[in-house]
Amino acid sequence: MDTAVARDRALDAAQELFYARGIQAVGMDELRGASGLSLKRLYQLFPTKEQLVAAYLARRDERWRRRLAEHVARRPDPRQRIWAVFGWLQEWFGEDGFHGCAWINAYGELGTTSTLVAEQVRAHKEAFRGYLVSLVDAAELPAALAGPLFLLAEGAMVTAGITGSARPAAEALDAARALVSAAGADGVSRSSPTP
Repeated sequence: MDTAVARDRALDAAQELFYARGIQAVGMDELRGASGLSLKRLYQLFPTKEQLVAAYLARRDERWRRRLAEHVARRPDPRQRIWAVFGWLQEWFGEDGFHGCAWINAYGELGTTSTLVAEQVRAHKEAFRGYLVSLVDAAELPAALAGPLFLLAEGAMVTAGITGSARPAAEALDAARALVSAAGADGVSRSSPTP
């Protein structure tokens, strides 16, 4: 079996097991069984479990952000694209097997002890925040809205993971709409003097 196929099998097993049960609860021997690879082959691909966790998070990041961007891009109106982020979150939260945000979960387990994992988590969150900044900019809204929108989305992820409900996405969307409305339909804050 070539390296790319073996790597995909290892990462598929890691994603399934780490996301469903937690990183620390899953040992390399269990990953061996789930992937169908020998323990020796697993360690050839990923010399440490930490490296496997980082690779799992990096691959998940790429797929997660691609799915989100494809969903949002279907909306022609720039402001509707912001709302679409929260609609996509609601769909994600409602999926079978949703266990919260993989990066928040990983940080909770290993963020204080693994620099490699903490870096992957920070990179994912910075990329997501940057994506929201680009949507706010395209909608010609005040740049200061990006941070609160990011926090609303992140809070929804945490709450959905804890409650097992998709409702936090709808509540975050309502709050996002109120925030944008308070900024004014023309993108100028109502509390700012008009030119």
